Amino acid sequence: MRHTLTIAKRELLSLFYSPIGYVVLGLFSFGAAIVFARSFEPGAPATLREPFQFTAYFLIFLAPAISMRLISEENRSGSIELLVTAPVADSAVVLGKWVAALTFFLTLLTPFVVFWIVYLFTAKPMPDWGPFISGMVGLMLVGGFYLAIGTFTSALTNNQTIAFLIGVFIICALTFLMEYLPRQLSLAPKYQKLMFAIDVNRRYADFARGLIDLTHVVYFASGSMLFLFLAGMIVQSRRWR
Repeated sequence: MRHTLTIAKRELLSLFYSPIGYVVLGLFSFGAAIVFARSFEPGAPATLREPFQFTAYFLIFLAPAISMRLISEENRSGSIELLVTAPVADSAVVLGKWVAALTFFLTLLTPFVVFWIVYLFTAKPMPDWGPFISGMVGLMLVGGFYLAIGTFTSALTNNQTIAFLIGVFIICALTFLMEYLPRQLSLAPKYQKLMFAIDVNRRYADFARGLIDLTHVVYFASGSMLFLFLAGMIVQSRRWR
């Protein structure tokens, strides 16, 4: 655990020192504010459902952008050799980098707290806390899942651009393809049900509506662990090269 926290702290500092970190933070805050301004109208429901949905789609590109350098930069510079030969577990390396990326992502959600405070002071009647809490929990789960995918793709290559593109492709396969392919291919109902069950957007939609379903939580948690495990296997394989 100590090694994991040390790596997470080092990686988090590098994310905040990197110009791309502030570019991502600025673009995300700007986009979220625009979506919020559209929904913040007299007589409109006091809900962040639309900004939450916007963020879920934007994460398809945002998460790979945050995570693309986590391990690929280590591969490019050769410093990964120092990590794998140090007395640090491969799982600690992967987990530490993922925790740093997730922490950085959570800071991006700060505008939603501000938006909610605005609603608390302006909306009548008082808005329901349930959809806000479930929406934030859903974004954390989806963000963690996508960042785990990004960590895995980052371990595959020493090129950040390639890691980004592979990450976007995998995430799109778990979202858009799982939604549209069953309808286009006329699959048997059982296969359609399976593909719909994999669709991330369908699972997140319940969180945005104010529902926290345990099966969705298990889906995102197990998916994150799977891709982090695969990333750890790739890092471990370097010990035997």
